[in-house]
Amino acid sequence: MSLQKAARAALAGRNRSLFILIAAVFLPAFFVSCGGSSKSKATHNAYVSLPQLGAVALLHINDSTGAIGAISQTSPVLGTSPVGVALHPSKKFLYAANSDASTVSIFNVAGDGTLTQTGNTAATGSGPRAAVIDPSGKFLLVANSLTNDISVFSMDSGGSALTEIAGSRFPAGASPTDLQITPSGKFVYVANPNSGLILGFSLAADGTLTSLGAPFSARVGAAAIAIDAGEHFLYTANATDNSVSAFTIDSAGALHSIPGSPYPAGTAPRGIGIDPATKFLYVANQGSNNISGFTIAADGELTAMATLVSGVTAPVFLIAETAGGFIYAGNQSGNGISSFSYDATTGALTAVSGSPFTIGSVPGAMIVSH
Repeated sequence: MSLQKAARAALAGRNRSLFILIAAVFLPAFFVSCGGSSKSKATHNAYVSLPQLGAVALLHINDSTGAIGAISQTSPVLGTSPVGVALHPSKKFLYAANSDASTVSIFNVAGDGTLTQTGNTAATGSGPRAAVIDPSGKFLLVANSLTNDISVFSMDSGGSALTEIAGSRFPAGASPTDLQITPSGKFVYVANPNSGLILGFSLAADGTLTSLGAPFSARVGAAAIAIDAGEHFLYTANATDNSVSAFTIDSAGALHSIPGSPYPAGTAPRGIGIDPATKFLYVANQGSNNISGFTIAADGELTAMATLVSGVTAPVFLIAETAGGFIYAGNQSGNGISSFSYDATTGALTAVSGSPFTIGSVPGAMIVSH
């Protein structure tokens, strides 16, 4: 090979090596900055009712950090005061229970999560507070706090229309504030804070509710219910009693008090949530502006964590994501949402950077979409 050819070959080899080096250094950074890393850029949606504004807010939550980013809201509708919210399994429709109007509003959910209210509404009993959809996606249940009953609606195949079923509205005790359906869809439980009772129902294939018999006694102020993913346990946050009641759920849906129950919490606990692995229980204490944490034993017994966690102001609800390691509390004071990550081993909470996140009005209820 001539000296000139050898020089050209060496130069070509050096250029190839330089190109490979540049690609190795800069291309990964390019893909990260352009969204190649879904973990750093991906978000999921959440919806929060704003009773004082007559609106529902859309939140964008960072998948990896739990931080709440861009916020938008529906056009305010006076005289509605939406509280309970429920998301159709298809993620195409959202339902809001309007406590002042005694109706349910239906919203179309766009691909980016944006809400547009449809012209369809459904009448409920008076003072609807909580709304849930059964796991099959066939029925919407609404707890009415002033007429002391439950409205049950069948949903059309798309979810865009509601029809109240025969036999609705079902008696639900005095001033029901929360209702939850077991993951299997077999049983429904309703909290009556004034009496401290939990009413249980079986849910039939046609949406009919049948009482499980005598109510189950929690403590006065039982305002919120949490059920574990395996539907072995049910817990209530007792606002008047400053405690948490714990029950096992048997195969017939009956509740049995767990030894040691009730367990002391902070002052006026209003919100309650369980992590997806059923290792930890968290309670938002409205009166003491903090969160109580408990570890859950195999038999459902609770052991209080060493410290209460601050970072909330008069919280009115608490939810744990069914996917992901975050919990959220809605603050009556400060008009915001507090966001926390939790340690999967110890359950310890850490406030997400930037928390609490302002949403512009007092939150009523929240649901997360994944």
